[in-house]
Amino acid sequence: MSGEVKRENSTVNKKSAFVRKSRYYNKKKKVENKEVEKKKEIKKPVHKEVKKAKTVNTDKRKEAKKEFKEDFQFKKSNLKIIPLGGIEEIGKNITLFEYEDDIIIDDCGLEFPTDDMLGIDLVIPDVSYLVKNQDKIRGMVITHGHEDHIGAIPYVMKQINCPIYATKLTCALIRNKLEEHHLLNSVKVVEVDAGDVVNLGKFSVEFIQSCHSIPDSVMLAIKSPAGTVLHTGDFKIDYTPIDGKPMDLGRIAALGNEGLLALMSDSTNAERRGFTLSEKSVGEALDQLFLNCKKRIVVATFASNVHRVQQIIDCAVKYGRKIAISGRSMINVIKAARELGYIKNVKDETFVDIDMIKNYPDEKLVIMTTGSQGETMSALTRMAAGDHKKVTITPNDLVIISANPIPGNEKNVAKVIDELMEIGAEVVYNTLADIHVSGHACQEEQKLLLSLARPKYFIPVHGEYRQLLAHAKTAEMVGIDKRNIFITHNGRILELNENEAKFTTSVQSGKILVDGLGVGDVGNIVLRDRQHLSQDGLIVIVLTMDSSTGEIVSGPDVISRGFVYVRESENLMEEVKNQIRSEVQRFEERHITDWGTIKSSLKDSLRDFVFQKTKRDPMILPIIMEV
Repeated sequence: MSGEVKRENSTVNKKSAFVRKSRYYNKKKKVENKEVEKKKEIKKPVHKEVKKAKTVNTDKRKEAKKEFKEDFQFKKSNLKIIPLGGIEEIGKNITLFEYEDDIIIDDCGLEFPTDDMLGIDLVIPDVSYLVKNQDKIRGMVITHGHEDHIGAIPYVMKQINCPIYATKLTCALIRNKLEEHHLLNSVKVVEVDAGDVVNLGKFSVEFIQSCHSIPDSVMLAIKSPAGTVLHTGDFKIDYTPIDGKPMDLGRIAALGNEGLLALMSDSTNAERRGFTLSEKSVGEALDQLFLNCKKRIVVATFASNVHRVQQIIDCAVKYGRKIAISGRSMINVIKAARELGYIKNVKDETFVDIDMIKNYPDEKLVIMTTGSQGETMSALTRMAAGDHKKVTITPNDLVIISANPIPGNEKNVAKVIDELMEIGAEVVYNTLADIHVSGHACQEEQKLLLSLARPKYFIPVHGEYRQLLAHAKTAEMVGIDKRNIFITHNGRILELNENEAKFTTSVQSGKILVDGLGVGDVGNIVLRDRQHLSQDGLIVIVLTMDSSTGEIVSGPDVISRGFVYVRESENLMEEVKNQIRSEVQRFEERHITDWGTIKSSLKDSLRDFVFQKTKRDPMILPIIMEV
């Protein structure tokens, strides 16, 4: 019994010990689990932050990689603006726009020769850069039909052939020029209207209605992937134009709102304050001159100023006068303008042939002529000199010169006025009456255009340096950043995009002189010789020498042109011959038989002798023949 109780007690003790042990281990396990969980909880947030940071860094790398890839693939090229003429000069306007492998040409004008360009007829731009890049040229776009914007087209088209885009009247004037040079069938001339858009490679060009002293003038909005450039051409802001087509200021403002990369603007009148008067004011002044006039009226103006021509015709019709036309360019322009409907309100019978003017009384006749700039061979100049075959100026003539002298032509115009007055004619010119207004914008109009366009970059063009500088100052006044104003030079490349603009390299540019049928064959050396001849004349020495002994066989003969009048200077001519003989004798004594040495020595010794005797420096040309 007691043994059974002991066994039971031991069994109970064992069970209770097992239970205690199990509880202990369970408790320990729970504590360990709690510690593990605590450790996990501590580690878990750290792990999340690290993971989040890694994710952020990865996303940034991906975005940076994507941006780099986009910049690398889609970075836009710069637009290049390259003027080949029209900068720091009046005339010869031509500008190139180049974007990657596409080039378009804006205008292609000529310049009239200066006084020191003796015998030169015209000056055209050097287009060597275009000749080298013919495959890139997509077309030529023209702002208007004045000579300083279209005059060089026939000469340039002989070197590069590309389509020409222009408005109706401008196309007609271009075709006349191409026909004179037998190029009409080989050059494509495309007619456009204001508001039209032409696509040329990566460029698109919008033609915007403008105002100038010739109808159908336009501005050009030249769009490329780099941005839009507005080129004004020649312009003025006339609210009452003769043809009823004011400048499209609304479209210019719209381009400004869209964001204009650059503005290239006419600087001709940048030094003049205020506004340019309307063309209609000239009509009123002309009407006053025609009123009660009993004389024959001769009016000289620019042939291309169709609006002025229209007002002269209106006055002639109003006062019952017939109209005769003198001057080839005047005849061509009036013919083209009438055919296209730009000259209106006149019947065919109002015009009479210049050969028939003697059949009409003076008070019933108006003669419209060229020569308002005093050009040497123009009709008015020949009339003033008495050399015109069909018109003779008399004291019963009223001569109206409805133009201002272009800088450099003042002396020529003054000479013509003097000659007309000496004949006895009554002469009215710009200082006596308001018979001319400019076709170019003054400072207030330039400010208005700048304010509407609001360009990022501004490039003044079409003017002398002082005019470009004045225009730049006007742009500063209306808020254009001085750092964004660029006064360029002919041939200088200006590269620009929406972020920056800078001058880079230069291309070949300059003046090509046209003399008769020769284009470019007269250069600085020939001009220098012509100036030398014009100032001091020429002495030609002709003598024949024995090739073996170097003795003079015949001569020397001295021929003088523009140096002295030989018949009155026989003693001087004889002294010149003696000087030549003594020089040749020295050659014989020294046994010099080289013709080059003899010619050079003769020229030098005779130049010194003539200068000592006359203080003149004529050109000396030795001609030595050998027997």
